[in-house]
Amino acid sequence: MKTEARHLSVSAIRKLQSDLREQGFNLTCCGLLLASGRPLPALPQILASHSLIHTADGEHFREALLHASARCGLKSSTIKERDLLSSASKALRLKPDVLTHRIADLGRPLGPPWSQDEKLASLAAWLALAEHA
Repeated sequence: MKTEARHLSVSAIRKLQSDLREQGFNLTCCGLLLASGRPLPALPQILASHSLIHTADGEHFREALLHASARCGLKSSTIKERDLLSSASKALRLKPDVLTHRIADLGRPLGPPWSQDEKLASLAAWLALAEHA
């Protein structure tokens, strides 16, 4: 399963790179939010807990995306979700409330859904661009 997830992630990123290149863009980096929780326990404890199974699944796919990003030549930035706003605020030299409003405004032309997930992903991407500029 790990190999398949990595393979699918590499294929998806390469396709994205190709599509963006056709539009005149060069994908060079990515930002990935990490879970803010504590480290996972041993496998038997994970299998005994429905919520830990979902947590482990998320970790599995984050690892696959990081592997694929490296294979595709992307510079990766990772950050825990709970640290994102303060780190982005410092790096981008914007107060947290200003940054929150800018991210919210960014999604208005796109329309729904522009949920917390999309906002956090956009902020992680913005931070990655700032770090690798």
